[in-house]
Order: sequence, then C-alpha cells, then structure tokens
Amino acid sequence: MAAAFEDLADAELSRLAELHGVATSYSPAPGRDVPVPASAVVAALAALDVDAAGPDAVRTALAARERALRERLLPPTVVHWSGDPQGSAALAALPPGTRLRVRTEEGQERDGTWNLPLGVHRVTATAPDGRTGHAHLVVAPDRLPAPPGRSHGLLVQLYSLLSRRSWGMGDLGDLAELAGWAGRTAGAGFVQVNPLHAAVPGAPTDPSPYRPSSRRFPDPVHLRIEDIPEYAYIADRGRLSGPLERAERLRAAVLDKGALIDRDAVWELKREALELVLAVPLGPGRRAAYDDFRAAHGQALDDHATWYALAETHGPDWHTWPEGLRDPRSAATARARAELADRIEFHARLAWLTDGQLRTAQRAAREAGMRVGIVHDLAVGVHPAGADAWAQQDVFAAGMSVGAPPDAFNARGQDWGLPPWRPDRLAGSGYSAYRDLLRALFRYAGALRIDHVMGLFRLWWVPQGSPPTGGTYVRYDADAMLAILALEATRAGAVVIGEDLGTVEPGVRETLQRRGVLGTSVLWFERDWEGDGRPLPPDRWRADCLATATTHDLPPTAARLTGDHVDLRDRLGLLTRPAAEERAEAVADTAEWLALLGSLGLLDLTAAGPPGTDEEEEIRAVHRFLLRTPARLIGIWLPDGVGDRRPQNLPGTWDQYPNWRLPIADREGRPVPLEELTAAPRLRALLDVFTQLRGG
Repeated sequence: MAAAFEDLADAELSRLAELHGVATSYSPAPGRDVPVPASAVVAALAALDVDAAGPDAVRTALAARERALRERLLPPTVVHWSGDPQGSAALAALPPGTRLRVRTEEGQERDGTWNLPLGVHRVTATAPDGRTGHAHLVVAPDRLPAPPGRSHGLLVQLYSLLSRRSWGMGDLGDLAELAGWAGRTAGAGFVQVNPLHAAVPGAPTDPSPYRPSSRRFPDPVHLRIEDIPEYAYIADRGRLSGPLERAERLRAAVLDKGALIDRDAVWELKREALELVLAVPLGPGRRAAYDDFRAAHGQALDDHATWYALAETHGPDWHTWPEGLRDPRSAATARARAELADRIEFHARLAWLTDGQLRTAQRAAREAGMRVGIVHDLAVGVHPAGADAWAQQDVFAAGMSVGAPPDAFNARGQDWGLPPWRPDRLAGSGYSAYRDLLRALFRYAGALRIDHVMGLFRLWWVPQGSPPTGGTYVRYDADAMLAILALEATRAGAVVIGEDLGTVEPGVRETLQRRGVLGTSVLWFERDWEGDGRPLPPDRWRADCLATATTHDLPPTAARLTGDHVDLRDRLGLLTRPAAEERAEAVADTAEWLALLGSLGLLDLTAAGPPGTDEEEEIRAVHRFLLRTPARLIGIWLPDGVGDRRPQNLPGTWDQYPNWRLPIADREGRPVPLEELTAAPRLRALLDVFTQLRGG
C-alpha cells in the first residue's frame, strides 16, 4: 500500500476517506495538489476503527458508513451560535414534524430549543416515522471575549526567569513578582509564559514544555516551596537544611557560574522538600479547599495522580508496565490505586498546590493593574507515554503521531511525536475531554495562547514507523471546537490567541478572526508576500493579533540585527547553503526593515550609524514600529530587554544546543537574575517606548 493514493484508482476508498475526514491529497500552495500515500489513508482509517485493508473491506466499510449517515437523525454533536438567527443547520435539516426534547446542562427538561442558555445540553429528536436521535447541543456565544483595550506585555520562558530566591529555575513566585512589577511600573497588560503542563518524570526529563505528560494539570516543579502555607509548620526544620543548601548551590551555579538549568536536579530538591511539607496536616479551611479541588476534578485528577504513583514504581512509559496496569479501568489498576493511596494523595496534593500558586500569580497580575494578566500556553499535544495518553486512551488515535507535511522550511516534513485526538470520539462525547482541558487552564489564565491553532481544523497524522512525508491530514469539526472554546473562554472571561504562523489553509484565519480568536504576527515574517515581498507597512498589519518581534523558536532581536543567528547555525552545521549566502540574505533582510523604520521616523539612521552599531536604539525602533501597527496586543520578548542573543529553542537540534535550559542573559551571555533584570536601564528604556499605552 505504499503507492500514491492517485495510483489506486479506487473511488470507493476515496469516498470512504472523505466520509471520515481523512484527506487523500493536500495543497501546500495555491494551484498545487499533492497526493498522499495510500498507506497513510488506510492507517488513518484504521486508527478510527475503519477497516480499509482491501477492496472488500473498503466496500463493506463504505456501505456501513453511508447507511449510518442516511439513517441517523443527528450528528453526535450539534452547534448553535447564539447570535445566528438561522440556528443549527443540523436541527433545521430534521424532517418536518420532528419533536425536540432538551435536557439542559443544569438538568432542566425543555420542549424545543428556543432561548436555551449557553452550555452543552442533550437533545433528543423524535421523527414522525418513529426514528429517534440523540446529540450534544453546544449553545455558544457568537464571539470569544475581546481584549479589554489595547495593551503591551512581556513574553518569557518561566524556567529562564531565575531570581535570587528560586531553586535553580524560575518559579511561580518569580512569575508573580514579575507580573506585579510589570503591571505597576511599566503599565503592562499581560505576561505570556511557556506551557506549564506536567512533564514526564525521569532523568533526563524531556526539557521541552511542548511535549508534556499532561496538559490538564500543571507541573509542580514550578512551585515556590516557601510560599506553601504548610512550609512554616514543618516540625523538624533541620531536615530542610540539606535541600535549602543544595538549592542555593544550584541557583548559584546557574546565575554565577554559567551552568545550564537542570530541571531534574531542581525537581529532586523540591520533591524532597515537598515530602516534608505534605506531611504537615492541612488546617480545616485548607482541607475544605483541597476537597473542593478533588471533587471538581474528580476522575481526571485521580487518574493523573495514579499515573504518577505508578510511574514511581514501574517507570514513566505506561506501555512497559505490567499488562493489567496499562488499562486505567482494569481490576489490577483498581487494586494498585488502593495499595498506592498515599502516593496518589501526594500527587493530587501537588496538583492542587500548583493550581493555587498559578491562581495567586494571576491575582497578583490583576491587582497590579494588568487588564489581561497571565497568558498561558496550550501545547498542541501530549507525550505518548504520559499520564493523559494513559488515562484517555479512548480519545487518542493509536499508532498515530501529529506532525507537519513538507514545506519550504522543512523538505522532510515534521513528526512531533504527539498522539492526536480522535475526532469521532471527541464528537461522540460532546467534546468532554476538550472541555475539561479548557476549564482546567482557564482557572488561572487571563488569556490562553493555543499552539498551532490550525489543529482545531485539521492535523497531519503520521503512522507509526512512517516518515513525516508518509502522513495525511485528518479533519476535525472546527465549528464544534471553536464553539466549545468560545463557551469556556466566555465563562472565564479570558482572551484567546492562536499561533497561526506558517502554512495555513485558506479560510482558517478568516474563521478564527470572525469568532474572536486573535492571531500571531511576528515582525520578520510580515511582508507583502502577494506583492513585491517587501516589509509590510504598519497600517497594513491586522488588528486582531498579538504582534511581536520574535518568539521562543526564533533568534532574539539583537541576534537578528547583528547576524549572530546565522553564525550560530553555521557553527552547529545547520545551514543548507553556504554561510556567505545566508549572511548576505540576513543582512539584506535586516537592512530592508531598518530602512522602513527610518522612513517612518522611528529610527534615526544617521544617529544610529551602520546596522548593529546601536542595537539598543534599533530594538527600540522595532518596538515603536509594533506600536504603530493596529495590533490589539504587543508582546516584548523579555530577553530583548537585556540584549540576550541566544534563542531559547533552536529547531532542528536536540543535544547540539541547550534548548529550554538557558537563563535570561545579557549581551555577553552573563545570566541576569530577576532582581537585576527589573532594574536594568536597557529594559526600562525599551518599556518606555510604550508610555503612551499606560493607563489607556
């Protein structure tokens, strides 16, 4: 089955794939259609429990699918946008005389669907011929909440933000301090951080925050131990001396001796201290709050804590556990839950404590005057060996991984090693897993950034054992995904930002904008690609976006202006062309942007001199340009405030570069702790660019 799909000459397989949302080709550029391998189509269908292994199987599956679609009254999930006078298309298509009965989210019974409250309800349709259909009915607001006015904010990878109080990596105490300072002294409206999802344990831990064990619960490595109330009541204070002394050495190694951030070492210290902290009984009020948290998260929290307890005994990959424990609902797992009750309680408490400090950080941000507060990042998926993949096996597509097809930047395509959600199982459950995930994050988020937001529409599925080029797109019900997002964001009063960089299929950005999801615009990519290719003037930028000069996957602005990013890639052997060509192109690119900044009066080229001679002024000019655009949110990469030249992540590298392990540093590479960072004249001067937005 390795032949290209178009070579099969099999219209039945093509129709079967279409009915299940599996693509048989894709368009990397307008007017260009690329067929996908037939093996990818068959494998994707198999992951959806559809047998397409041969002509007879295809014929049988197609007949069954078409019969089911003819006979069903309703799809499993139906969407009604509250501002749409036409109502739900699926309900409007029911036979005349069909009776509708709705059970609302609150448990009320109603005849008909008029004036339903926002929520996810259950609707039963009874047709005149006696057929009955059931569906989840999502009643969603027409648009997501808009940002409360125009504002600027800071972008930072939390682990890189060390203070003289943190234990070798930035923590939630540091986040609260940064938010309080930025809101009060710089008039900032938000602080955006990397995903803080729970990581897969083990040494070495995968340092990438974008491949977590769980997206539903945060990682306790970010806890500020001293801020936990029970810390003050540890009876044997002597047992704390060891962890505290080692934490001081670990912090000094990073800040004073140039060591990399060692997440595993930090977690070992914090775990040791947390064993002491959690031995202190909770007071009545704290116990009641914890019990409420456990009740609110129910089975999801119990599964999460159980996975971590089992991982302590059997290792962090559940596929290698004893067979009975691979099923979260098995009798063997039930026995293990009873035997490991103390460890399950430990990990459940950690989730609660981390959730509490996250909410404290958001509260500190809002009390400092931030209109949005903390912007959290939602990774596109989870580690296949982790807690979510174990607990939610029914909604993940077995044997599949999310990635990207070949494009102009990566001719081999990409495989991110993340199992995708099954669209059929999501729809059949009323998107319960997705709803629970959003609710958990919105507990402490003023806004949510969704990585690869195009995944709400379709994802590139790569069969296990195949190269990324051997994948295909599988479509999701974007209307339902956006409706759930709008519903939960509205309930939380939170803004949503979609990371929509790169190749985006036609219509996606327009749909996201119509529903109120902000896009992401990065200066260096904003060119007139349909015209002369020159830098896009500020008045032609979109308004509904977060505008920035760079991101965690790109060079800091100083490196871009000086060409250091080319030198770095050259040293690591990552260039695909001669270094001289790459440098010449980088110099030309920078010169075009600086010329535009000068023509707009944002940069005095005479005063600044040749490119690179006054990088601080050039970086300020870049941000003056961002302020000149209509963008609703403007993000400042915090390392740009001290001239850091090192990217936090260098795509295409693994052990060649210390991805996700670098503290914020100045132009000489000297780490800058939070206390010095907030006092840095260079950062203050950069933030002064945004004086006109303060209080606005």
